[in-house]
Amino acid sequence: MPILTLDNILTDRGSKYAVSGAPCTSEVDAKELLKLLKKNKKFAKATHNTWGLLLDGVPIKSDDGETGAGNVILRMLERDDVQNHLVVVTRWYGGKHLGGDRFRHVQTCVRAYLDEAGLP
Repeated sequence: MPILTLDNILTDRGSKYAVSGAPCTSEVDAKELLKLLKKNKKFAKATHNTWGLLLDGVPIKSDDGETGAGNVILRMLERDDVQNHLVVVTRWYGGKHLGGDRFRHVQTCVRAYLDEAGLP
């Protein structure tokens, strides 16, 4: 399962963001893809690996401690009707709280991924 990763999407107040993803047909596949991503020590040490997936219209997500981020990913996947494709937004916390800006950053990452992957 090849994973597309876009590193260093943006930096804000020390926090750094990346986004990854791949086609995915089950929750088991999603967990395997996350395991594969975390084999890279950099991603394993990230503060948050939040993700979203629409499996034939059924939303599955994980905030991984970044409350609400999974919902932001799901909303974008639903809006563009991206089915059976896992999207993971990774954040390395930089020491300063970002407040609501973090949701905008998740959106920026997901949009960059969808554009790069050629998804709607």
